[in-house]
Amino acid sequence: MEIIPEGKHFRLVHESELPEILVTLERYLPESLKFHQTIKTYLNDRIWDFKFYVAKDWPEKPIILHFPGCTLAPHNNIYQTLGIFCPSAHIEHIDMMRTENVLIDWQKPMYLNFTHIAIMNRLDDFYSKFGVMERLSGDIYVCKKLNAELELEPLPEDAEMRLLTLDNVQGIHELYPANEIECVRLFDILVRKLPGLGIFRKDTNELAAWMVHSYYGAMFSMQTRPDYRRMGYGIRLAKSLTQLVIERGYTPFVVIRPGNDASRNLYTKLGYEKAFETCRVRMTPDCYEDSTVGTISNSSYAKFPPLPQGECVIVAGRKVGPGYSQSQTVDEGIEDMLAEKCDIRSDEARPKTTTDEGIGEDK
Repeated sequence: MEIIPEGKHFRLVHESELPEILVTLERYLPESLKFHQTIKTYLNDRIWDFKFYVAKDWPEKPIILHFPGCTLAPHNNIYQTLGIFCPSAHIEHIDMMRTENVLIDWQKPMYLNFTHIAIMNRLDDFYSKFGVMERLSGDIYVCKKLNAELELEPLPEDAEMRLLTLDNVQGIHELYPANEIECVRLFDILVRKLPGLGIFRKDTNELAAWMVHSYYGAMFSMQTRPDYRRMGYGIRLAKSLTQLVIERGYTPFVVIRPGNDASRNLYTKLGYEKAFETCRVRMTPDCYEDSTVGTISNSSYAKFPPLPQGECVIVAGRKVGPGYSQSQTVDEGIEDMLAEKCDIRSDEARPKTTTDEGIGEDK
């Protein structure tokens, strides 16, 4: 699609500017960590073709965007899903988004991947007047120093841990609970360019558990098949991948759902500490009809995914999803998207499957 060179308040960044932008973002760590490492992996490995935009008064107004916000976008339109960063100390600059009508069409649904809670609250101050903001919350945990002294029991004799290969891509994407948001081609690129580890059965070569380094520097999901829970695979994968991520010059972090004690205990053992609160958001205008939202093309883009219904969906200051209650929680392990598979089909048409992140059982 056509790339917009300039918005009302933002301009497209030339690649040569990105190293200097990284330096500016370092002033705002850890809040800027996800955006900082998205640019870093873009420069180092070109995982995905992101378009970065900064405020026209950058860096005096330190607000930055990237499109798309994840690797699947509705209607082939990268401008319906975005990433955004603005330091909480300068949160007033988020108000520029109110009148940014060139890059963003506020009459269409927007999808934002995990973003600092202060940014989402500021956006909701104006968006709640004409639309619904559905939230899925998470806490960012950062590893500044790996607990290398943590001793783990050896793997069973019939299992081994090794790097993932291209032969594993389709299988790990199918297990990935948010595969309506990230496309299979992304996993092909991740396995080629970034560290990814799996635990395999030696006799059958079956992949029992896996974890990869993401395009924004996080520990990108962990999946453990049901037959292989309670074997210590989760913490072993997390420790090994954390070390690999550090060796590549990145700061490992994960997103953990509030109330997920198993995941929090696992990562605090490894040396992770909570940095800030975040949430993933779907923004839908009141007037928008969501009965059909396009078709899945043969490219890397798909339909606009809804957030999970009836499971910890919070709509700020307005209504909530069906069946919502304050006491509901979903143990989704350390999956960085913190969502069930975002299947847009009806409940009747949806296959009866179980999302397995493995952490609740794999201690």
